[in-house]
Amino acid sequence: MKEIDPRYDHSELPFPKNPLLHFYRCLGKCGATIFFTIGGFFLGAIIFPLIFLLSWNKKTFKRRAQNFISITFRQFLFVLQLLQLLELNVEDRAVFKNLKSTVVVANHPSIMDVVILISLIKNADCIVRGGLIHTPFVFVIKYLYLVNTLGSEEMFTLADKSLNNGTNLIVFPEGTRTPRHGKNTYKRGAGHIAFKSRKNILPVYIGGSDKYGLGKHDPFFSFLPDSKIVYNIKPLKEIQIEKYSDLEEQIAARRITEGIESVLSQAAEKEIHDNKNDK
Repeated sequence: MKEIDPRYDHSELPFPKNPLLHFYRCLGKCGATIFFTIGGFFLGAIIFPLIFLLSWNKKTFKRRAQNFISITFRQFLFVLQLLQLLELNVEDRAVFKNLKSTVVVANHPSIMDVVILISLIKNADCIVRGGLIHTPFVFVIKYLYLVNTLGSEEMFTLADKSLNNGTNLIVFPEGTRTPRHGKNTYKRGAGHIAFKSRKNILPVYIGGSDKYGLGKHDPFFSFLPDSKIVYNIKPLKEIQIEKYSDLEEQIAARRITEGIESVLSQAAEKEIHDNKNDK
């Protein structure tokens, strides 16, 4: 049996007080996952080719496709909330609505994080895990997003082009989902991209309840024991890239990454502190 990273251990979670409700939520999550997978195939194989035929160039196609998938994700999240599987609270939605040519970085506690951010940001590009090209999502990935298996220079070139076209770029600096205990090392890719393209960074803290059932290594048929999963989305103060302009790139990328980790860690600590005071 494969040993699970202790940082993702969930053994401290209690047995459900209402097993029937818990079973409903586990079943609902599994059904939503299957529906989402089928939907991804349908979008890539049918909808996106139709949008492409109705667009006069690749730039127009990408903008329309990004808008369409943002709306689709928004509706998907609405249904999950209607089914009482999750609760989504967003602080200052106007920040996301008015974003342009910005590198958006966030912690990554669950598999739903990218869905939520894209639902909030209609013109969003994203760096995603390369393994997704071997799944039914390959059609969506191929049309819209950047995979993290590209070479560094190619990645920076494509990211810079996307940002200069007014698109926002979503990056999870940890490179994988945030563990339930402890933390991951932050990678410097977002820092390099922001520095090279001279674009500001918007850190976004994804808080709320435990994300058990949607976290890394969680069983497919699993869910938080006694409640729906709560997401609190909080945009933090923008990191102005101009303050690093006099530095050599490697030093700047390191300091930018340290700044990203610092503000996200402070937001996490504040949430823990506020939750303790509310009890």
